[in-house]
Amino acid sequence: MRAMITGIAGFVGSHLAEHLLEQGCDVSGISLPKIAPDNLAHILKKISLYRSDLLDKDNTRAIIDDARPDCVFHLAANSSVSSSWDNPAQTFEINILTGIHLLESCRALKNQVRILFVGSAEIYGGNKLSGKLNERSRFEPQNPYAISKLALDLASEQIAKARGMHLVRMRPMSHTGPRQGTGFAIPDWAKQISEIEAGEVEPIVKTGNLEAHRDFSDVRDIVRAYALAAKNGLPGEAYLVCSGHSRKIRDALEKLLSLAKVSISYEQDPKMQRPSDPSIFSASYSKLFNATGWRPKISFEKTLRDILAYWRTKKSNSLQKSI
Repeated sequence: MRAMITGIAGFVGSHLAEHLLEQGCDVSGISLPKIAPDNLAHILKKISLYRSDLLDKDNTRAIIDDARPDCVFHLAANSSVSSSWDNPAQTFEINILTGIHLLESCRALKNQVRILFVGSAEIYGGNKLSGKLNERSRFEPQNPYAISKLALDLASEQIAKARGMHLVRMRPMSHTGPRQGTGFAIPDWAKQISEIEAGEVEPIVKTGNLEAHRDFSDVRDIVRAYALAAKNGLPGEAYLVCSGHSRKIRDALEKLLSLAKVSISYEQDPKMQRPSDPSIFSASYSKLFNATGWRPKISFEKTLRDILAYWRTKKSNSLQKSI
């Protein structure tokens, strides 16, 4: 199978590329020219990398025509909730138009392409939910990022249906793991811990809201779900991806601190608070399981250990280069 990944150089994209290579796929991907392919360094010779902005409609079509994929995974997006508050217009442009351009480019191919769009469970909001979240729960986006993801989710569904395209939509909940950049709670904390262990800063981790609840999955479980859904998911359907367990953000921080090599305290920083920070208390991946047999395999503690190890390695490497 020839697989194309948009956002391949990103945190999730690089893990998906690894997984698809392991499955024997011919992997290509699109990345912004300004994004360094550091996450792909170990597999760069095994993939075909196109450098382009998906907002360039004509170039996107040319790349799809050249690669001629059997399956397209659309991961490229502005994925930060906090930055979406800083620049809502840019978030809407990137998260909506790139997906529509990609659909049009895939439609131009004569062969039927399987397309998987990655949205977000943020479209459901969270504060007013009762019972277990599922695909039929009420949409209640509470930030510009979630609104943009819901707009593309609904628009792509209708476009694909009208054009007879094979589109599957994924709605992942929070996911984390090695290579996730800063701007998200867990990698932010892990990076701070690595700096504290190196003696660079005082032993206090700065945090935002610690009372919200999140359903965290490991990125390596998430990309396995994407691959299975692309193969076995029903066209036109949407699937939640989650661990099925919710935990308070504070618990994740305290577990990370327990793994630190030195004693570290924490304090909340008002500058790190979101204008809106909904909690998700419980969610179900039963629809995805029924369609594909997927279930999470990686424990949350292993995820945290691997993230901390990743940031310790980055810190060690940077210190060696500075000598």
